[in-house]
Amino acid sequence: MEKTPEIKPTDVLKGGKEETGVLKGRGSGSNQHSRYLATHSVVEDEHWFFANTTEDSGEAAAEGVCAVPTQFFPDRTKRLITTNKSPDVPFSQSINPYKGCEHGCIYCFARPTHAFLDLSPGLDFESKIFFKTDVRRHLVAELGKPGYRCSVMAMGTNTDPYQPGEKTRRVTREVLETLAECHHPVGIVTKSALVLRDLDVLGQMAAEGLVHVNVSVTTLDNGLKTKLEPRTAGPRARLRTISALRKAGIPTGAMVAPVIPFINDHEIESLVAASAEAGAQAVSYVLLRLPLEVKPLFEEWLHNHFPQRAERVMSAVRDTRGGVAYRAQWHKRMVGQGEIAGLIRARFNAARKKAGLADAELPAVRTDLFTPPRAAQDRQLDLF
Repeated sequence: MEKTPEIKPTDVLKGGKEETGVLKGRGSGSNQHSRYLATHSVVEDEHWFFANTTEDSGEAAAEGVCAVPTQFFPDRTKRLITTNKSPDVPFSQSINPYKGCEHGCIYCFARPTHAFLDLSPGLDFESKIFFKTDVRRHLVAELGKPGYRCSVMAMGTNTDPYQPGEKTRRVTREVLETLAECHHPVGIVTKSALVLRDLDVLGQMAAEGLVHVNVSVTTLDNGLKTKLEPRTAGPRARLRTISALRKAGIPTGAMVAPVIPFINDHEIESLVAASAEAGAQAVSYVLLRLPLEVKPLFEEWLHNHFPQRAERVMSAVRDTRGGVAYRAQWHKRMVGQGEIAGLIRARFNAARKKAGLADAELPAVRTDLFTPPRAAQDRQLDLF
């Protein structure tokens, strides 16, 4: 396997601030090629455009600034449900309506998956988005297989199911409607206020104990949010989303993810307190993860936005990972190890206790109500 190329200043795309690699409205400042390609092409014309937005929408770059246009492509994948056997995550199956994520979070551990498409984990990941097609037909077929065993269906574990394109593509909506018809449980993680569009379906599922939602809150500083997660909902919008979900009777938690030493770790206590005040029933956290291409992309981002503390941040990151940038050890990859990781864990636990959420968890979803699609269709014959 080809070694991941080192990002250099000359790799930065033209059209933004080429001397720093900062592209307004995007998380990555470069487009390193797929690690599976022996050769790669260089883009000369990026078709820059100007986008409009507001602070809370989080769906485009700041008003009147240059951005790389987003392109959408149909994903012809026939299998929707992905299974996993990871012992440190609370789900065994998931659905990702999209490959790539327009939110542009620089730290996203899913970025390396775009390399499997011979695309860049950098700008390609956040500007070339693949959406699942013929969703209902495929999902009905998979849920209706004789050997299917119902367990919570996770959404938002890889890319956000409510990224901006969902507003018009409605892939996530179609998945939820199909799951609701089958009384199938679902767990959602998102950074977007767009989840509130589906309160009708989610409320129906919540009444049957079939859903819970976790809203990811990373910072209360909109300036940092814009650099770190350029096209996500603003901090205030996320807290309002938690409140609205809880008001609708939907079990809702908050995830402080990721915690980044010397970037947002000073906000741990305020993030937990604000989430609890908004109505979150449980709060968890995930330490920064830097697998494969995410490491050089994150280091580039640090030097672009926080050059004076870049080495300090990476030194702390290595301290939490046994001297390297990342180790994917079960039960340690989410929380890290060492003194800094231990301090973060202790502070987080103390903050949860102060907020009255020590050891609090969202209620378990029900699996006993599941009705396979084919069985439901067969029962229609009883009417005749």
